[in-house]
Amino acid sequence: MQRKSRFVDRKKPLREKLLRPFAEFAKTEASSGIVLMIAAVVALVWANSPWAESYFHIWESQVMVVFGPLKLDKHLIHWINDGLMAVFFFLVGLEIKREILLGELASIRKATLPIVAAIGGMVVPALIYAAINHGHPTAKGWGIPMATDIAFALGVLNLLGPRVPFALKVFLAAVAIVDDIGAVAVIAVFYSEEIQWAMLGAAGAILVVMVAINRLGIRGPIYYLIPGVLVWYFFLKSGIHATIAGVLTAMLIPTRVHLVPNEFASEAREALEEFDKHCSSAERSIMNQDQQTAVHALEKACERVQMPLQRIEHMLHPWVSLLIMPIFAFANAGVVLSGGVAGLVTEPASLGVVLGLFIGKPVGVVLASYLAVKAKVASLPDRVGWRQMIGVGILAGIGFTMSLFIADLAFTDATHLMHAKLAILSGSILAGTAGFLLLWRHGRSRRAVGTT
Repeated sequence: MQRKSRFVDRKKPLREKLLRPFAEFAKTEASSGIVLMIAAVVALVWANSPWAESYFHIWESQVMVVFGPLKLDKHLIHWINDGLMAVFFFLVGLEIKREILLGELASIRKATLPIVAAIGGMVVPALIYAAINHGHPTAKGWGIPMATDIAFALGVLNLLGPRVPFALKVFLAAVAIVDDIGAVAVIAVFYSEEIQWAMLGAAGAILVVMVAINRLGIRGPIYYLIPGVLVWYFFLKSGIHATIAGVLTAMLIPTRVHLVPNEFASEAREALEEFDKHCSSAERSIMNQDQQTAVHALEKACERVQMPLQRIEHMLHPWVSLLIMPIFAFANAGVVLSGGVAGLVTEPASLGVVLGLFIGKPVGVVLASYLAVKAKVASLPDRVGWRQMIGVGILAGIGFTMSLFIADLAFTDATHLMHAKLAILSGSILAGTAGFLLLWRHGRSRRAVGTT
C-alpha cells in the first residue's frame, strides 16, 4: 500500500471541494468562449427586456479616478473599453511576443502559412465591406470584419475533440495571433484621434526607461507595472488609443531566464533532499525552519527558471479570459433587436460585416493558403486537408471581441453602431455554426472509413 504524505491533510477543505469544478472548467480551452457567450446572451436579453433602460444607464454612469495630479473622469463603458481592455491587449502583446520568440511564428518556415492566411483573412473581408459601404457614412467601419476572436474560435474547435488534428488548432491560434497584430496596427493608424504630440512624447520617454530596465536585467513585475500604467495614461491623453499601450508594454517584458533547465533540476533536487532530510516521523502540518528554508530555495529556483513573460501571461490569462473579456462582452453586446434584424440585409454596415465575416474570412484564409502552398512557399499542417482548412477558415469568421471593439471606435452614431453590433453577433454565430458542422461531418466521415 502506498504511504500517504506525512504533511498533507487527508481531508480536503470544503472550499477546495466547492471550487474544484470551477478550477477544472477554467483550465479548458472552451471555458472562455462559453463564459463570453453567456455574457453576450445575458446582455442581449436584458437590453431587450422591460428593464432595458437600466442596462444602458449602468454603462453611462460617471466614474472618477484621481491619483495625485492625474485625474480621469469617464463613463463606466469607457473605463471598460479603454481601461480593462488595455489589460486584454497587454495579454495579446505577451502572446504575440511569445509566438514570435518560441511559437509558430518563431521561424519563417513555420510562420509563412499562418501569416499568409491571416493577411488574406484580413484583406478580403475589409474589401467586401469597403465595396458595399463605398460612399456611405459607414465606410469607416471597414476594419470591423478583419479580426478573429481566438477564444471563441478555439473554443468551438476544442468542442470537436479528436475529430480534428492538434496541428489544426495550432494553425488557427497562429492565424488569430497574426490577426491580432493586424488589428492592433489598424487601430493605431486608422482609429486614433488627433495626436497630442507632447503626451505621446511623454509616453515614449517612459517606454525608453522601460527598455533600460529590461536591459539591466530587472525582472520584478512591479518595475513594469507602474511605468506601464503611466504609458497607458499618456496614450489615453495623446489621441492614440490607449489599448496600444498594453501591447507596447508587453513587448518590453523580459524573456531572459537566470537559470537554465539543467541547473534548475540540480537546485530543485538539492532543495527537495534538504526538505526530506528534516522530515520527522511524526505527522505535522507546520514546517520547521530547515524545511521552510528548503521550500524558499525551491520557490526561488522556480522563479529564476521561468521567463517573466511566461509567468505573467500564465497569471493573467484566467483573469482576462474569465473576467475582463466577459465584462467587455456584457457591456457591449446589448443590442436592441426590434427593427434591427431586417437591417442585416438592408443596411450597408450590417451587410458588409456579415458578408465580411461569413464569406470574406474563409475566402481570404483558404485562397491565400492555397496560393502559398501552390507556390511552394508553405505547406499544409500535418494530417490537415483542404476541407479542414475551409472549416477553419469559416471559424476564423468569428469576430466578436475584437470586432465589437473596432466597431465602437469606428462609429459614433448610435444607429450605425447598433447595426454593426447586431451584424457582428449574427456573422459570428453563422461562422461558428457552419464551421463546427463542416469539421464535425468531415471528422465523422473520416472515422467511418477508418482514416485518421
